[in-house]
Amino acid sequence: MDCPKCHQTALLETTRPEGVVVQQCSECEGHWLTKVQYEQWQVTHPPQVATAECLSQPGLPRHTTSFNDAKAALCPECRRYLSRAKVHYPDPFFLERCNECEGYWCDRGEWDVLNHLGVSGFLEQFFDQEHQMKLREQNAANREQAQMVEKLGPALANQIMELADVLADHPAGDYALAYLVRKAAQTSEMREFRVQ
Repeated sequence: MDCPKCHQTALLETTRPEGVVVQQCSECEGHWLTKVQYEQWQVTHPPQVATAECLSQPGLPRHTTSFNDAKAALCPECRRYLSRAKVHYPDPFFLERCNECEGYWCDRGEWDVLNHLGVSGFLEQFFDQEHQMKLREQNAANREQAQMVEKLGPALANQIMELADVLADHPAGDYALAYLVRKAAQTSEMREFRVQ
């Protein structure tokens, strides 16, 4: 098998420190996990869901995205194009998979990140559209909360987020929400009146 990114370099079988057998490229240091080898390793590594919090926890190691990450690639086994799935890490990258033979390609350093996060035993999730949608929603909510803390300060922002949770669970929460919107609109109108 040849490297899907370097094309002419043969992949050599090696065992990584965590025990998974891979086909590694000596030139770009990427590696191929065949379906059989990966499934054998998965047996002793239970799946962990990659949540937005998991992928952005404080103190994560920096990852320099490989220049090969942007290259389209053919499966080293069946020569079909590899599909790509974004990993929403602080330094985002693309994991690649063959939809035909179900092997995975990791550019240099990507497996280390996935293994460090504890999600290397469940790579399939990154190719699930529903999972990707949930991650995008979680990331958007996290950004919104961070902006609220930045604009209002942590104390007031936390009060508002707690109130939002209470109202979401309360049967008449929509009434309270309508009241808050009306009060905010009145305050905005008063400000405009004062300016005129």
